Amino acid sequence: MKILVTGGAGYIGSHMSLILSAAGHEVCVVDNLVSGQRSALKGHQFYQCDIRDYEQLTHIFSKENFAAVMHFAGHIEVAESINNPSKYYDNNVRGSLSLLDCMIKHEVKQLIFSSTAAVYGTPEVSPLDESHPTRPINPYGQTKLIIEQVLADYQRAYDLNFVCLRYFNAAGADYKNGIGESHQPETHLIPLVLQTASGRRSSIAIFGNDYATHDGTCIRDYIHVIDLCEAHLLALTYLLETGKSGHFNLGNGTGFSVQEVIATARQVTGKEIPVQLESRRTGDPALLVADASQAKAILNWQPKHDQLDDMVSDAWQWEQRLASN
Repeated sequence: MKILVTGGAGYIGSHMSLILSAAGHEVCVVDNLVSGQRSALKGHQFYQCDIRDYEQLTHIFSKENFAAVMHFAGHIEVAESINNPSKYYDNNVRGSLSLLDCMIKHEVKQLIFSSTAAVYGTPEVSPLDESHPTRPINPYGQTKLIIEQVLADYQRAYDLNFVCLRYFNAAGADYKNGIGESHQPETHLIPLVLQTASGRRSSIAIFGNDYATHDGTCIRDYIHVIDLCEAHLLALTYLLETGKSGHFNLGNGTGFSVQEVIATARQVTGKEIPVQLESRRTGDPALLVADASQAKAILNWQPKHDQLDDMVSDAWQWEQRLASN
């Protein structure tokens, strides 16, 4: 069947496109290439299109026969969303509404939505499951939660079925197939640490070492991008077979501190990796770890690359390729 992948030239979308193709699906990518990269497309059918452009989007839907949509297109930087919320509401909300309305018009009723743990806000418990209150503390998380709420309304009104997958911290790369994480600017910890190891950065900043954790630095739950995408594939099967909508956390259920990530990177790379201590950033919770038991029980998902050193090692292979170009 043909699957539309929005944001398919980006980090997660490009990995998803390869996994869909390997599973026998026909992939069509829509991406405006503002942050995505043409080199990540790997021969998939491609339309350069901004999802806010309803006219162009409906033209694509009129030409193609999509069985489902996987929606990755969106801005993802928390700090930027605080400084420039208009950009996030315009792209993440208005763009998603344009896509959803186009789907309804063309009777495409199956959607996998790329959501985030940021919808939860400051954790009250750890690990946290899908019943945790959703109280975003930044516009990025708020835009994702708005679309989750819109999807519930669209399901009631238009019979749109959906699965929202709430990511924790995606990491790693499929370096053998020539894709990996390459944001401009990069804001994620593991690639920033590895850019320091490769010499593309002089040091890595640690934002606060006085949190209530075992070493004073923030703890996060990292999930390999390939495991993340396998969960999407299982969610698609679940959606098509059952017609049931749902929300699922995606994480490994194990947290690693900033210091532990840096120590793992030093071990993997054999590099010193200088650090620079900075003050805390606004909105950084001390601890954010997933309870993904629902995804495991209902989707039959089981992470296969759940060791931090494996994620860092794959990301290091990718970083060395980037650094040599």
